[in-house]
Amino acid sequence: MKKAQIYHYILAIILIVFFLGPVIYIIFSSFKPSSELFSASPTFFPRSFTLDSYVEAFKKGNFLTYIGNSFIVAISSTALAVVINTMSGYALAKFKFKGDAFIMMIILSTIMLPLEVIMVPIFSVLKTLGMYNSLLALIIPAAATPTGIFLMRQYLVTIPDDIIQSARIDGASEWKIFTRIIVPNAKPAIATLAIFSFMWRWNDYIWPLIAISSPKKYTLQLAIANMSGQYGSDYSSILATSAISMIPMLVVFLVFQKQFVQGTVNSGMKG
Repeated sequence: MKKAQIYHYILAIILIVFFLGPVIYIIFSSFKPSSELFSASPTFFPRSFTLDSYVEAFKKGNFLTYIGNSFIVAISSTALAVVINTMSGYALAKFKFKGDAFIMMIILSTIMLPLEVIMVPIFSVLKTLGMYNSLLALIIPAAATPTGIFLMRQYLVTIPDDIIQSARIDGASEWKIFTRIIVPNAKPAIATLAIFSFMWRWNDYIWPLIAISSPKKYTLQLAIANMSGQYGSDYSSILATSAISMIPMLVVFLVFQKQFVQGTVNSGMKG
């Protein structure tokens, strides 16, 4: 093994420890009793293994309701985002029309705008439409994102135009071309978009805090935040729920890991 490879492995190990260290510490700490969390000599691994924090977390409030709300929002918004962003990316990648470059420039410019800039107009529209304090207020605004459109457009540009032209000559409709040629060939990019969209919606806190007021419609992230009160915080339950909230993202990534890596690489190959 060459020295350069050894250095690369050492650097990779250091980065893994740096990024995963806090996550692993949270998981191990969730199995510690409350007295051990605030011990004068804290340890990385639990001295006394217990599931009390998980049992207590499920007893408090409507924990299963919060998880269900998060799944509804994450899955629904991800499904909408995949359909809308894939169609938009296909239109911008394979159709030439007046103003297409200008539209793409506008989409790219909106990527630079933070959510805080557009929260007020989005909130005003949702309130006017009667969606305030409903799960639709969390699902609809995420249906189309400039990042998703850009990702799909960059990937779909790499699909040869000759395939599409041949299908049109054979009499295939645009819908058949999209569903039978574009979608199957864009699976890596679609998987990447689905992972990002699910992650954004699952971990979102700021927008649900603004758009939701009823505790029964809280997402998991709002429920975790409410465990920290003015006069104290139940850190054991917070650690347990935080550990549970990592599971869906881990499962999604493991399932689509191959497509995610391939889509991330290929989406930036051509412009």
